[in-house]
Amino acid sequence: MAFSPNPLSLSVPDPAFESWLRDSGYLELLDHRTSAAAAAASSSASVSSSAAATSAASDDVVSSITGGFFASLLSRLVTVSSLLTINPFSKLSADDFSGDTTPWTTGFIGNCDSYSFPSSSQQARMRVHENIKRFARNYATLFIVFFACALYQMPLALVGLLGSLALWELFKYCSDKWKFDRHPSMRKLSIGIGQCATAVLLTFLNVQMALFSALAISYSVMILHAGFRKLTPSKKPTRGR
Repeated sequence: MAFSPNPLSLSVPDPAFESWLRDSGYLELLDHRTSAAAAAASSSASVSSSAAATSAASDDVVSSITGGFFASLLSRLVTVSSLLTINPFSKLSADDFSGDTTPWTTGFIGNCDSYSFPSSSQQARMRVHENIKRFARNYATLFIVFFACALYQMPLALVGLLGSLALWELFKYCSDKWKFDRHPSMRKLSIGIGQCATAVLLTFLNVQMALFSALAISYSVMILHAGFRKLTPSKKPTRGR
């Protein structure tokens, strides 16, 4: 007996449902939904391959198992490589830095169950965007720590950075003393000379190398952490009476 569809049933498109989950703070459900969809697709593929393998010879079974292993490995490599093509700051805004810093132990690091391999490139992209928005202040703090460690390992770079700050403090003192505000041309000339001197000083003392190393390490840590960190609720759902 065939049943006719109920005209009063509610049908919500997947993009609208995912947008509602994201706006409502149910990020863990969105992450679990993506993982479940990928797991269902992989299980159906494995069932079909196993059914085909039972009807083949033993050599074909070994080749199918080997092919499945390399296919899974290739899929994981593609997922990891997709992290390098993601623009992690596309959804980042200034408001993400205005809130409180997420607790380092319970929120940022979590436990062993807080991490899993992304099931697809789509899930990896979603995790990176959402985690960077949530842990923006934590990642900024890590960059400052890495930059301080790089300056500690490169004393000349630290001297160059302090020297550039002292140079601009001297320029400010001279500007206030000699009233450069009354002579715009002299002020522009002094600013140009100060910028050139700062660039030469920072380049000569390898400050750019310390900055580049801190950026590279912090970016790698940010991408790996955001890609493998499971999504957690961003806020507690409110219950109406």
